[in-house]
Amino acid sequence: MMRRRNFIALIGASVTRPFAALAQEPGRIYHVGGVSSSPRNAPHFVAMFDELRRAGFVSGQNLTIDWHSYGPRTDLIPEFVAELANRRLDVLVMNGDAAIRAAQKATTTIPILGITEDMVGSGLVDSLARPSGNTTGTSIFAPELDGKRQEILIEAVTELHRMAALADTKATGTRELIALQGAARARGVELSVHQVATAEEITPAIDAAKASGAAALNVLSSPFLYGNRRTIMQRVAALGLPTIYQFPEEAEEGGFVAYGPRLIQIFRDLAGQQLAAFARHEARRHPGRTANEI
Repeated sequence: MMRRRNFIALIGASVTRPFAALAQEPGRIYHVGGVSSSPRNAPHFVAMFDELRRAGFVSGQNLTIDWHSYGPRTDLIPEFVAELANRRLDVLVMNGDAAIRAAQKATTTIPILGITEDMVGSGLVDSLARPSGNTTGTSIFAPELDGKRQEILIEAVTELHRMAALADTKATGTRELIALQGAARARGVELSVHQVATAEEITPAIDAAKASGAAALNVLSSPFLYGNRRTIMQRVAALGLPTIYQFPEEAEEGGFVAYGPRLIQIFRDLAGQQLAAFARHEARRHPGRTANEI
């Protein structure tokens, strides 16, 4: 975890240095659009826009934000993205693979800031250091910690012989699932995998995990599963099923245990600073644009 914290600090410092002297032009309004499973007033997005405010871009003054939250309705993503792509935006903020891919299909000209598990591994960009096209962003690398969360859960639940993993079909590949099963087997634990693609499948999948004899559940990294965390928490609580989550905030909301970087830190220290970078870049490209032109 220390190397990860140092990496975040390093990237954050390199991105924010240019913004201290950024001066805003009178009448210039910047327009940001976003699509996520979480609403704009979620703490991690509040932190992200606070970082933008510190760079001189203030909502209601020189910044307009159009935000769409799809919650458990992933089917709404293409509609929301298409609506935003038809507007004159300075940047699109997309959270999760599905939203990023939809934005890439909708526009090749509006800059896209993606925030997801693995931007390169998912094929969303060729490189974060030198991205091609109109997409860059932040990789959370949460899948790398799915195995560590499994180890923690095995240690936390005494005499554990059977456990389950709840996996998003769009976020976790077969290779990762096989690796998790092998690691569990090496610890004398049998791991059953329950994959879901829609919100309606989550509760039946958790019920199936419990019925299989699993005495603990690992919720694998996924923006979709995070967006449905309330459903998951309520069901595992009703079944008395100890469950581990990917973000500490989820444990604070009532989850059994969690392991990973704080979500609010990711959005403040990385995504927020990259968003400020986009805004500064657009300020240089279009210094004369006014509110009437957006």
